[in-house]
Amino acid sequence: MSNFFSKAEVTSSGRPVLPRNEVECHLLSAVDLEPEDHRHFSLLKSGLLILTTHRLIWLPSSSASTPTSASAIPLAAISHIFSSKKSLKSVFHSPRIRFQVLVSSDGRVFDPGSGSGSSSGSGSRSVVVTAVIRGKGDCDGFLVKFWDSWRARAWETTEISGSGSASASGSGAATGTGGGLYSSDGSVRMVGVAGILRKEQEMWESTDKSLQDAFQDLNALMSKAKEMVMLAEKMRQKLLFGTSSQTSGTNDEDMGSKEEMQDWLLSVGIISPVTKESAGALYHQQLSRQLADFVRIPLERAGGMINLIDAYCLFNRARGTELISPDDMLQACSLWEKFDVPVMLRKFDSGVMVIQNKSHSDEEVFARIKSLVTKPEALRTGISPTDAAMTLGIAPAMAKEHLLTAESKGLLCRDISPDGFRFYINLFPEIDPCNMYFVKDYGICSTWIKAVSTTG
Repeated sequence: MSNFFSKAEVTSSGRPVLPRNEVECHLLSAVDLEPEDHRHFSLLKSGLLILTTHRLIWLPSSSASTPTSASAIPLAAISHIFSSKKSLKSVFHSPRIRFQVLVSSDGRVFDPGSGSGSSSGSGSRSVVVTAVIRGKGDCDGFLVKFWDSWRARAWETTEISGSGSASASGSGAATGTGGGLYSSDGSVRMVGVAGILRKEQEMWESTDKSLQDAFQDLNALMSKAKEMVMLAEKMRQKLLFGTSSQTSGTNDEDMGSKEEMQDWLLSVGIISPVTKESAGALYHQQLSRQLADFVRIPLERAGGMINLIDAYCLFNRARGTELISPDDMLQACSLWEKFDVPVMLRKFDSGVMVIQNKSHSDEEVFARIKSLVTKPEALRTGISPTDAAMTLGIAPAMAKEHLLTAESKGLLCRDISPDGFRFYINLFPEIDPCNMYFVKDYGICSTWIKAVSTTG
């Protein structure tokens, strides 16, 4: 049986990888994709069907008995969508959506981005594909958005902007799917000093106009949110290229401002956030997977663990106008136990909840705390959560939780005074209860006695 559908990339949490300018529109669960010619084309059974502005993406169910890769059908390959017919027979079987797909000469769905040929050449015949919806999703709402996305032909807008910029930049410029200054790999097209200055002026004029339009009222701001996110991504790419291509004559102040701007733009927004309107009953499941992908970079910067409140603020800021509630955040995090994702929700004994990598090791944190608490000054006066925070590079509240956990493991002892919490190395494991006054010439206890004796 030939591989009829195109391949689709997914993230580690099972979310589809969307290229620039592609936005998720709607999804349905428990969907079968059945080409009319079952003898030559493979069937896809009981998966998640996601509609975007450019593709139909089918993701296999996590409970499937046999592993199946993600598949896609470009909307550009669809030549016709059949209207749903209401009849007595349709009441007794699962809802169906039928559409006609162009097929290339090698028996695969026609993909305009693969360079396999034009629709008139390689797509010499067509095959009717039926999507059988066996779940409880909104089939009629999906069909309406399916029609809207197919008629909007967003992929043609991307191709036109890419070809226009290529022709404007001369024969030496590479053709890509991005527009303006950007090639297919996201780098800036260098078209001479005059061309760069002209394009940059046009970009800033467009930016100024977008800002003026966006801030007229709240509705305009919400409609411009995705455009602003895409604009921020282009600005970030320009800054990244500028930083790598500049000579060593750039001063430290300019470099610092560029790095600060890059960090800010990295967290500006998610181009296609999961919403209740698009995901329906699968809202919390898809939100959980998208959140798992989002927290990867913040976790790397925070050393493998981040406070749940901080993650909530970062995630909502990235979603722009599509804010979520704390209950939605907590429910999305609690679903990670059911998914194969590299992150987890952890709750300390004090009630503080954090998000951490599954590869995060408490033993490594305890080793760094032990090296800090066994220093001569710390042996005399102990350490505070602030001292541990400076060593671990985390917030004092998180450092305090680590110190309390180390205390529960018997590594530290706690002292509470008007000045607050102070933690000391636990000497009791080295004391022999049968000989209380015997002190070994080596070990932490001996080091503590020498440190205390030095201060008189």
